[in-house]
Amino acid sequence: MSQPITTLSEFIISREKDFPYATGDLSQLLTSIRLAAKLVNREVNKAGLVNEILGETEQHSVNVQGERQQKLDVYANERFINAMRNQGAVCAVASEENDDHIVFNNPASSSGKYVVAIDPLDGSSNIDVNVSIGTIFSIYRRLKDDQVTVEDFLQPGSQQVAAGYVVYGSSTMLVYTTGNGVNGFTLDPSIGVFCLSHPNMQVPADGSIYSVNEGNYFDFPEQARNYIDACKRRKMSARYIGSLVADFHRNLLKGGIYMYPGTTGKPNGKLRLVYEGNPLAMIMEQAGGTASDGKQRILDLKPKELHQRTPLFIGSPAMVEEVMKG
Repeated sequence: MSQPITTLSEFIISREKDFPYATGDLSQLLTSIRLAAKLVNREVNKAGLVNEILGETEQHSVNVQGERQQKLDVYANERFINAMRNQGAVCAVASEENDDHIVFNNPASSSGKYVVAIDPLDGSSNIDVNVSIGTIFSIYRRLKDDQVTVEDFLQPGSQQVAAGYVVYGSSTMLVYTTGNGVNGFTLDPSIGVFCLSHPNMQVPADGSIYSVNEGNYFDFPEQARNYIDACKRRKMSARYIGSLVADFHRNLLKGGIYMYPGTTGKPNGKLRLVYEGNPLAMIMEQAGGTASDGKQRILDLKPKELHQRTPLFIGSPAMVEEVMKG
């Protein structure tokens, strides 16, 4: 007999007991993320057929990061923000696509217990060439019951209540943690439901894959160059997609390290601490891995601003620890 299928909704409800302060709000929040992810997945899967959602915005606008916005960037941003606004547990959202955080003043959300930081569509420059892309999210409890401020989003990553990502690839998967292990759910397109496919995910302690943009090699600090040289001497596999979620997901499953060091021109690197570093670090640590900026644990960093950047070395613990020793 085949094993019974556990859906994401069933799994979320079954885990409510993991939270001593749970009232069902976090379950409701995760459910809304699931819905938005399904909407984005639908549009991603039509990207080769519907010209209206491919390419850059008609205004050729750029986001706060200075990156050209794709049409799907805007669509995904709107879908996730609306999902957060409409379900009541979230009082504010910070998105990589917006200059400032957005406070929800509607009656249903003003008393919400959580704030959400989100990268709605990671790797969106790969949309037009049919390469895997993703969504990354991070959830914190609000600091005070009165006014929501940017400080609610500038908590160390160790204070996250939950974190996760969605990868839109050959299959669509939602992976998340609430601090009690990491679980992955694959979308069954025939019934439109996320089903538990990767319970209790664990990254291998060591690996043979390194993921880094070697085009920046000569701009990397000596620490990173030395490690890349060591990987080559050992004839390790170089795998770099250019979509953070996709590279991270592969290394989580197979063992490896993802690196985005600082460079001479960008000493703090390119990746955002709040939207990318913190949520992926929480997931990796919950799966038995390690995440560092090259000097210290990512989750110990106290963000100073919403769009702060950080170097990132994340993956199998033996590999990350070797980089840090260099």
